Amino acid sequence: MAEKLSLTELQLIIRDSLYMALPDMYWVVAEISEIKENFNGHCYLELIEKNPDEKNVRARVKAIIWNNRYRFLKALFENITGESLQEGFNILIKVKIEYHELYGLSLVITDIDPAFTIGEMAIKRQLVIKRLEEEGVFSMNKELEMPILPQRIAIISSSGAAGYSDFINHLKGNSFGYVFYSALIESAMQGSETEEGVISALNRIANNAHLFDVVVIIRGGGSQSDLSWFDSYNIAYHITQFPLPVITGIGHEKDISVADMVANRSLKTPTAVADFLIAKVSEAEEQLIVLGSLIKDNARIIIEANKKRVETSAIRLVPLSRLMISGIKDQLSGKIIEIINIGRDFTSRAGLIPANHKSRLVSGVNSYSSEKWAALERMKQLLIAKAINVISQNNIRLEDLENTLNILKPENVLQRGYTITSVNGKILKNMDKIMIDDNIETQFIDGKVTSTVLRKSG
Repeated sequence: MAEKLSLTELQLIIRDSLYMALPDMYWVVAEISEIKENFNGHCYLELIEKNPDEKNVRARVKAIIWNNRYRFLKALFENITGESLQEGFNILIKVKIEYHELYGLSLVITDIDPAFTIGEMAIKRQLVIKRLEEEGVFSMNKELEMPILPQRIAIISSSGAAGYSDFINHLKGNSFGYVFYSALIESAMQGSETEEGVISALNRIANNAHLFDVVVIIRGGGSQSDLSWFDSYNIAYHITQFPLPVITGIGHEKDISVADMVANRSLKTPTAVADFLIAKVSEAEEQLIVLGSLIKDNARIIIEANKKRVETSAIRLVPLSRLMISGIKDQLSGKIIEIINIGRDFTSRAGLIPANHKSRLVSGVNSYSSEKWAALERMKQLLIAKAINVISQNNIRLEDLENTLNILKPENVLQRGYTITSVNGKILKNMDKIMIDDNIETQFIDGKVTSTVLRKSG
């Protein structure tokens, strides 16, 4: 049987074997997955390597930078790159391999090459730009026409960002007194949540695009690393596909992000975005003033030209009107004489017509009256005959009803051998209402009999 080892002895064998096999320092390329400083000033990292799909992790290891070395490397990296060491960065580091019986395998970082990280970021940025260009979407948002009067503004920012406050105060405090209508759609503007937050905000605005004229993406100043979040392909692609013009004011004077490149307008600061919008409204106002002046001048010219035409026409119409009135007067005079003559002729002939009509009317009325009186007499005789017939029929029916009633009289029913039984004056039709010991009364033709009920049988 093989020699038994304790766990500690096995760990020490592993440590010594690793030290003997890997005694040197090694330059290693890795991505920072986690990074944190403890209260002693040491920096603890988790380093990973991803598959080409940039999703699945193929290697993972712990690393540490001791506090005395970390202060130097941190300052060196920030001075050269303009950024802090943070999650998601690819770094080139010089490491020594260590193995501890309690904490396992780790890498002790002794040096870092900032130039490598700068190159990695630049390459990643160029790949995003190239991909957008190859897809033919890079300039799509730039091709949208900026509204003449951009007053309804959707804002993507953080409510706590200084850039947002500067933008709102500058926009609403403009010296012209212009009114703007704004809606804030909250989003993280730095850190790993930036991409998801900005895309979610863009989607919310797109669902209500009819309510807005433009979209602005603004944030305050910050480190170069904060700006790198806006080099995201997904953010840039969503901006290119957006149905409204997008204006960025991310807050960097020297550098621009990929999001700035694909936006309709890219301005350095949030206040510069506010100045741009104010200037657009001012331009619209100036255009309206110029158009108003042009309309006023053209209207004055048209009025003056037509005023002269009216005056000229009036001068020409006066004599023509007089000639027309004179000719119409002559025509009216002739018509009046003609009407008078026709009226006299008609009156003389009309005097004979009433006498003829009177004679014809009298004869017609007499004939009509005779016919109507004869018709009335016939109707009278017909009504009398019908009335006598109806009365005779009703008399016969009444006699039949009277005979039927006589037959149904109680006394006549009793004479035929029937009796009438009652309880308390109520005639009994069946035995259900009779109780034992009830006194019942039986009516015969020649008298009454009172009986007591002793039993009932069905």
